[in-house]
Amino acid sequence: MSELDAAALDTVRIGIVSISDRASAGVYEDKGVPALQDWLTRAVRNPVHWNTRLIPDEQAGISAALCELVDDAGCHLVLTTGGTGPSPRDVTPEATLAVAHKVMPGFGEQMRSISLHFVPTAILSRQVAVIRGQALIINLPGQPKSIAETLEGLPTATPSVPGIFAAVPYCIDLIGGPYLETDPTLCKAFRPKSALRPTPN
Repeated sequence: MSELDAAALDTVRIGIVSISDRASAGVYEDKGVPALQDWLTRAVRNPVHWNTRLIPDEQAGISAALCELVDDAGCHLVLTTGGTGPSPRDVTPEATLAVAHKVMPGFGEQMRSISLHFVPTAILSRQVAVIRGQALIINLPGQPKSIAETLEGLPTATPSVPGIFAAVPYCIDLIGGPYLETDPTLCKAFRPKSALRPTPN
């Protein structure tokens, strides 16, 4: 796609929050933010304004970061990675639900369904998705490979398994956000025919 075509698309503001005690303390390099930015840069055709955070597993701090990204930075989509397991320090779902105006349980259900194709411990994941204002907030897994799998789905499986990102653009339409275009070779966005706009060449 040319720069002229990209300019015809709405700019989307995306927040990425990587949640890890050790990565935020500099014990090891964070892989969550780079993995998400890489995937989204390839999948989303719109110009993107990024807001990224690397924070520890503290419930109040996570909730505050989510509110800041939505209420102050005006993000249309906020993706978190990390902190969704059953251990005592895993509090991302609780922090996310605490700032929710609406809960969107289908995203978490589908992520666990996808991950169960690979590991039985996927049932231990507690990812949630919520609406706050005009923003969609989704908890994603902590590992880059799992992030890509849940976003893309399993297109070569029989039957194929859709990834969660296919539903994200239409969800953002419905809550008053910008119209997202995706690269269909990586993730084909699904919209009803009545919601489709002409695609820039």
